[in-house]
Amino acid sequence: MAKPSIFSRLLPQRFRKSQPRINVVRLHGAIGIGSPLRPPLTAKDLDPVLERAFNKNIAAVALAVNSPGGSAVQSALIHARIRTLADEYKIPVYVFCEDVAASGGYWLACAGDEIYADESSIVGSIGVISAGFGFVEAIGKLGIERRVHTAGENKSILDPFQPQKQEDVDRLLALQADVHGAFKSLVRSRRAGKLKGDETEMFSGAFWSGRQALDRGLIDGIGHMHDVLKKKFGDKMVLKNIAASRGWGLSRLGFGTFAEFPGATFDALETRALWAKFGL
Repeated sequence: MAKPSIFSRLLPQRFRKSQPRINVVRLHGAIGIGSPLRPPLTAKDLDPVLERAFNKNIAAVALAVNSPGGSAVQSALIHARIRTLADEYKIPVYVFCEDVAASGGYWLACAGDEIYADESSIVGSIGVISAGFGFVEAIGKLGIERRVHTAGENKSILDPFQPQKQEDVDRLLALQADVHGAFKSLVRSRRAGKLKGDETEMFSGAFWSGRQALDRGLIDGIGHMHDVLKKKFGDKMVLKNIAASRGWGLSRLGFGTFAEFPGATFDALETRALWAKFGL
């Protein structure tokens, strides 16, 4: 077999028809919240990874999404960064949903020009949620006195140690409606001409299997990364994983400073609850 010419070796890899390269970025975990052993997905941490993933020498970028959601703002920031880079380099983006791409995870999936999932993947949950606990009677039984002093009448809104006020709930619901509206607009825009069925159900916060999501136009097909990309780019395509650079010591394991541990415990519980919602 003849060796490639010097000219062909100088060509950017995306133009070498014999061996197209596809950079792979894994978006795994809760968005904006994490645990000591499972760092969160944030725009700040992902930016250097995405900067390395997108360049002129590749054929495409593949995103492996496995996230139950989390912060709406971080979801929007990550999504926007992916689309900015894709447009800048004119690189197609293919998304592959793994166990779950729900809520903020589906927000991230919508950054893809095409979205694929396994038949058993959980997809959707296009909604907004806020959950907490009320401890008003508990602290009374324990003989604990709650002391709160504020400058600003709404500073203690939704305090879990005070009786719930309807005006506080109304304010929260109005805020959620704005965020939900932004989520719905993004899905309509990114899935324009593909969505099927009743929008009331589609945007109710419900979630579906991969096959059900396909029937509703939330994804483009049932398939796995290697199989789908081989059909698009041929058997000689090369997948390269682009991962975050990690430091040494405890930070390499996902640990922050010891002062962060108490907060990390609550974040870990919230993260676990997100995954548990989808049976994971």
